[in-house]
Amino acid sequence: MDASRFIAGRLRFKGRLAMVSIAVSFLVMIIAVSVSSGFRKEIRSGVSSISGDIQLTPSTMNYVNEDDPVCGHPSYYDRLAAVKGVKAIDPVIYRAGIVKSGDNIHGVLFKGVQKPAGDTVDLGVTIPSRLADVLGLSVGDKMLTYFVGERVKVRKFNVAGIYRSLLDSDDALLVYASVDDLRRLNGWEDDEVSAIEVTLDDAFKSPALISMKNEELGSMALMLAGDDEDSLVATSVIQRYPQLFSWLSLIDFNVLFILVLMTIVAGFNMISGLLILLFRNISTIGILKSMGMTDRNIAAVFLRVSSQLVLKGMAIGNALALLFCLIQGTTHVLKLDPANYFVSFVPVAVNIPMIIIADVISYVVIMLLLLIPSLFISKVDPARTVRAQ
Repeated sequence: MDASRFIAGRLRFKGRLAMVSIAVSFLVMIIAVSVSSGFRKEIRSGVSSISGDIQLTPSTMNYVNEDDPVCGHPSYYDRLAAVKGVKAIDPVIYRAGIVKSGDNIHGVLFKGVQKPAGDTVDLGVTIPSRLADVLGLSVGDKMLTYFVGERVKVRKFNVAGIYRSLLDSDDALLVYASVDDLRRLNGWEDDEVSAIEVTLDDAFKSPALISMKNEELGSMALMLAGDDEDSLVATSVIQRYPQLFSWLSLIDFNVLFILVLMTIVAGFNMISGLLILLFRNISTIGILKSMGMTDRNIAAVFLRVSSQLVLKGMAIGNALALLFCLIQGTTHVLKLDPANYFVSFVPVAVNIPMIIIADVISYVVIMLLLLIPSLFISKVDPARTVRAQ
């Protein structure tokens, strides 16, 4: 039988305060990791739904009017779709317009997409909640819109739905319409569109992979285009919305700071707890030394006891954090101001690999910090401590 394990099983670490500190530290760390993952998931998926992860647009970059159509299914379309990481390719049409409701007018950007199956609303549009509030529109209302070009065109759309946009501000109002309706508005042929949008699989939505795929698809579009085909330029979502990804990077930095801070706090609380345990058992240390046990084996005894406490606190903290994530993920009880945080609630996403990595690294760092008070064992003189008994 392992002597250090046997002795450790009979020592009791009366360090409830230290265990509570460990549990709170891991609770904060796991919530921070889950909230960071939630923001990353919500914002990346939200931005991706607005304009795709990668856009292939005319080299003139002027794709919001009726004068620059491109082919929605170029000769290399299937080659693009076959690229690893590409989830979907959608030809879309963009057109700037001016919406009028009563005495209120507002500039918007129309996006023509494929109409969902079963949608039979004629000239139906889905508008952002911000536009609905500004113009006082609701589902079923008519929306008079002017399109300025060589001549002014007027259309009366039907509001079929209202959605909350990730970029819900006065200068970022995107109205979803049928691609066929906008194609007729522009007078384009059946396969003419403004841009081709590429959506990537979730595993390829990190900034580094998006940039890599942007270069790959952009190169393919330039090299594979025929002589009679339009020259398309690839633009990633990171280039279009750099402020969002900079904000995500700031969140990741804050989470890293919290992880380091909580690990240090938990570690130093455990150091104080272990020192108390060593002082209370100084006579036991002296007896073990007099029986021939080495300093390393004695330290292993107390580190085993401390490890059990750390693991118990970690388990409690993890359980409470996962319970919080379950409640917040299903009820969205904690709200946010979307004007400042882009979303209306605190998003959470349980990222099991990240949680395991945070747990393992924190546990290792705490145990390494506990080697510091273990040095006290070498200072104990067995002759003095046993005689004191």
